[in-house]
Amino acid sequence: MARSVLIVSLLLASVFSVAQTTSGSSGPQSPAAKSTAASVGVYVYPKQNQSRSQQDKDEQECYGWARQQSGIDPSAPPPPAPEAQKMKGGGAKGAAAGASGGAVVGAITGDAGEGAAAGAAVGAMRGRRQQRQANKQAEKQAQATAKQQQEQRLNTFRKPYSACLDGRGYSVK
Repeated sequence: MARSVLIVSLLLASVFSVAQTTSGSSGPQSPAAKSTAASVGVYVYPKQNQSRSQQDKDEQECYGWARQQSGIDPSAPPPPAPEAQKMKGGGAKGAAAGASGGAVVGAITGDAGEGAAAGAAVGAMRGRRQQRQANKQAEKQAQATAKQQQEQRLNTFRKPYSACLDGRGYSVK
């Protein structure tokens, strides 16, 4: 889990650095190039008929100011996701429960030992299956938590960023 998050974070960082290098070129920006505002998920409209170059300059300056004010850099990779709590010993617990149930059934049929062995095998399989399901659920929960934390970080950054642009005469949504 941590290894895959690290790999994804490195890929995102490299893609962003390539995008920064490309957008920092001296030629005119293509319409498909993403503005600073779009990269943090806000829409900016110039209320005072500011030029595109002035808007780009203001977005860059506000980005730096918001980063300083919030302590958050949206272009940096997110912190690693928390490690999911993995359940252990599901097979052993299931085997113990299955053995006791199997022993009862085996005692009724005349061979408690054989019943206990069969119950332990079935219980171990059931316990491992439940353990896998619990671990998958914990992994999903950890991913959802990481996504929620990243969205909170972006929202914390967007507040000063939007305030700065608003103060410079832009409508920000």
